[in-house]
Amino acid sequence: MANHQELPAAVVMVPLPAQGHLNQLLHFSRLIAAHNIPVHYVAAAAHIRQAKTRVHGWDPSSTAAVHFHELPTPTFTNPPPDPNAATKFPTQLIPSLLSSMDLRQPVYELVQKLAATTRRLAVVYDSSLPYVVQDVRNIPNAEAYCFHSIAAFSVYSFSWEYRGKPALPNEAKIFEQVPTADGCFPPEFAEVMKFQHEAPKFNSGDIYNTSRAIEGAYIDLLAKEKTTGTGTIWAVGPFNPVVLPERKLPEAEADEREECLKWLDKQGKNSVIFVSFGSTCSLSDEQISEIAVGLERSGQKFIWVVREADRGNVFEGDVRRAPLPQGYEETIRGRGLILRDWAPQLEILGHVSTGGFLTHCGWNSCIESISMGVAVVAWPMHSDQPRNAVLMTKALGIGVEVFEWGRQDRLGVVSSDTVESVVTRLMASEEGDEMRKRAAQLGDAVKKSVMGGGISSKELDSFISHITRS
Repeated sequence: MANHQELPAAVVMVPLPAQGHLNQLLHFSRLIAAHNIPVHYVAAAAHIRQAKTRVHGWDPSSTAAVHFHELPTPTFTNPPPDPNAATKFPTQLIPSLLSSMDLRQPVYELVQKLAATTRRLAVVYDSSLPYVVQDVRNIPNAEAYCFHSIAAFSVYSFSWEYRGKPALPNEAKIFEQVPTADGCFPPEFAEVMKFQHEAPKFNSGDIYNTSRAIEGAYIDLLAKEKTTGTGTIWAVGPFNPVVLPERKLPEAEADEREECLKWLDKQGKNSVIFVSFGSTCSLSDEQISEIAVGLERSGQKFIWVVREADRGNVFEGDVRRAPLPQGYEETIRGRGLILRDWAPQLEILGHVSTGGFLTHCGWNSCIESISMGVAVVAWPMHSDQPRNAVLMTKALGIGVEVFEWGRQDRLGVVSSDTVESVVTRLMASEEGDEMRKRAAQLGDAVKKSVMGGGISSKELDSFISHITRS
């Protein structure tokens, strides 16, 4: 066996097997690997394939320092999403999330093996997987770092609610406007949370995919109150690229991914709204019909991703093709573009023609939208999304809400009139123009934060120095 002094440091990434989590830690792997530190990305084979297939903004095969470890895929049922469910939480993913707990032993065995070849091993694990990495504490030269896949704003607000909403300092009064967690998680999710709460906590610090340029006040609150058990926090985001490489794909090889970007090339600045509800939201036929009519009536140009939510294994099972109104694509030809497959969201948001984003407010989408300077129409569905919507619209002032989360009528179908109204409000009003200005200014600040000498760049350097210390 090689001497453990052979490498000064290495990193193991342990993501939760859901797209928004896989994606963020894959981007973070690239950032660490750029410092010539070997990174070992660990997941079941299907989830590694999913992460690599869908990554955008860079090519994972170009980063030799990222090593993928395909662990045995645990057995689980792979049910389809239910577009007519009373709540929009992706309960179809719960069997996959529960089966990921079976990775505890293979992850530990891999960490043991890697620890023998490096002086210091840093294990970065998703905050929903402390059960899987709990044995790391038995390895003398290994440390564990908890990655939070959601906003610092949302972490603090969940904690504040859990603690019974004690008196808030003046700089945190915004949390009084945050809705409760009612309707955010179904009872079935409790079993997943049980693993999280019962596992022994072992982390040397917390990592966030955010920037102090966005959430400085909330990061300070988390650190001051040691909300997650440690006051050691690194806010090193955005993890995703903020400057995209020039497109060089030959025309003969153009696919749907490239075709939508070529379509955007022909549109005016800030003239297109991008519509996408992420990888976990399944909408009913009736709701899709209302969105279709609302977008058409708005008179705005749009790109709309109409695709089914993910299963636990995205490569198995039939995929529902949601119907659009008869003749719809012909009616909107030239003004609207329908995408049925995985879309290059980062590139679309980064395009000069994109002036707005109708989004479910998953944190991946929020941080990508912020880093590209794009204002939003916020339509949260579940989990942390209602809190992210408050951050985007009320705290940052770069978006409008489709509805207030606490209102009961949100549980029904959102009408085409409402869709038309909010899209027009963002895309064709002075208020929307002001939001776009604020979004562009925030995007510029965030881009500067990740450049050399910027605040996020310094935090990444701090983390690298910490895990490579003697």
